[in-house]
Amino acid sequence: MKNIKYIITLFFSLVFLVSCEEENYQFGDLTAPTNLQVSAEIIGQDTANPFGDGSGNVNFTATADNAITYRYSYNGDQEIAANGELAYAFSNLGINTYTVTVIAIGPGGNSTSATIEVEVLATYSAPADLLAILHGNESKTWRVKSEKAGHFGLGPVGGAPTEWYAAGPSEKAATGMYDDRYVFHSDGTFTHVTNSVNDDPTEDVTGTIFGRVGLVEELGPHNETPNGDDIENYPYSDYSENWTLTAPGGNETINLSGLGFIGYYTGGSHSYEIYDRSVANELLLRTTDGNNGFDWWFIITSEEEETGTELELVWSDEFDTNGTPNPANWTYDLGAGGWGNQELQTYTDNAENVIVDNGSLIITAKANGSGYTSARLKSEGLQSFTYGKMEIRAKLPASQGTWPAIWMLGSNFSTVGWPTCGEIDIMEQTGWDKNISLGTCHWLDSGSGTNASFGETTAIANAATEFHVYSLDWSEQSVKISVDDVPFMTLTNSSNLPFNADFFFILNIAMGGTLGGDIDPAFTEDTMEIDYVRVYQ
Repeated sequence: MKNIKYIITLFFSLVFLVSCEEENYQFGDLTAPTNLQVSAEIIGQDTANPFGDGSGNVNFTATADNAITYRYSYNGDQEIAANGELAYAFSNLGINTYTVTVIAIGPGGNSTSATIEVEVLATYSAPADLLAILHGNESKTWRVKSEKAGHFGLGPVGGAPTEWYAAGPSEKAATGMYDDRYVFHSDGTFTHVTNSVNDDPTEDVTGTIFGRVGLVEELGPHNETPNGDDIENYPYSDYSENWTLTAPGGNETINLSGLGFIGYYTGGSHSYEIYDRSVANELLLRTTDGNNGFDWWFIITSEEEETGTELELVWSDEFDTNGTPNPANWTYDLGAGGWGNQELQTYTDNAENVIVDNGSLIITAKANGSGYTSARLKSEGLQSFTYGKMEIRAKLPASQGTWPAIWMLGSNFSTVGWPTCGEIDIMEQTGWDKNISLGTCHWLDSGSGTNASFGETTAIANAATEFHVYSLDWSEQSVKISVDDVPFMTLTNSSNLPFNADFFFILNIAMGGTLGGDIDPAFTEDTMEIDYVRVYQ
């Protein structure tokens, strides 16, 4: 029995170098990497524990002159390690000797090989109940539990779950994460389906994933534009790796081989501590990223999301009767000045500014020689709602300086004022960028006594030439805004916010002002056409 930290046998003869190469990397006359050194750190190894702490975890490091990447071959697996570092958990019970071959690859594909042997102790045998949870009799499919608050988040290394950030329900719906599925098979294989909804009528292995800038590039180069520190929809196809269970420090841990991952790509060890498995069909997982900067948290579930009670249409205006808008549904704000936003229009109820024609409500902003006129319709005192799905199909104005909006105010606006009443902007568009739609919520910050807001934007290149559906999914748990059923803004609702009472609709075009900006000097008129307004509950 060997009792040293590790045993390294390096064969630098030409015969060995050729025999170890399982693939032909060589072409041209470029120099192969030299001075290849490989070391292994067996976790928990000390005088009393010469083969480690029983977790089976080993950290490998390879360095070489003139190397651009490294390939490890070990325990039946192969893996590329761009920086030469690899963490692996050996799970065969007892003390076992493993041979690891490292190939240092240089420019042009020339390579140099070395082997290292490690003796590692693995004492952990996964309990039957955990195996049953993870893969059942044969296999089980898991997903990120997107509908649950805190399903994704981050915090300090070693900290509490989602200590610094916790995603609200469906908050990351615009990314490539929620349609991913993770399949654990009883034979130790792991399948990551990167798009679970594109296999009809035939299997399609393409998809997208969600990852961290600077780390997701380990999967290969990409052309996606970062959103802050995120690559939201990195193109990536289905793949398979292996999984093992260990318990370093007594903490049950899922270890994925290669570049396998769950949820959001963070690099690192590709190991996920099972922080909590007390909830049926759920696992709360933690992993530390490759920069050792954060712990990342995921709630995964083996149950598909419930569709819930079927929504029923409870009110709509289809604008199918020509003439003035239905007075049972709509009244008007009238006058000049835009209520404090430095706007330049005067709102009227004249037919030249608002009319129902050919199945659409048409709001027209016009230049009249001395200024601008427009219309602002509201359902205040007529139609108001708490919670539900609100859909408005609309085509927006294209002119510089127009500020169209589809929004809602709390029905207590007349008594408590703004922002105490709350505001939900389902669609706003600035006067200077007609390729962006804004979704925003406003409320009173009880601490400062001033306006608090949360919002996001989404690209929409043809808003002025085609109809799109602008929608609000509003519940006790969240306020979610979408365009054509693609969510882009989600606010976690709570009893401390005003979004738990009746709100009414407002439809208008403003001119100039804080979001309208400079008006085109050649402006004469432009319209917002609304096909319908519908409320489902």
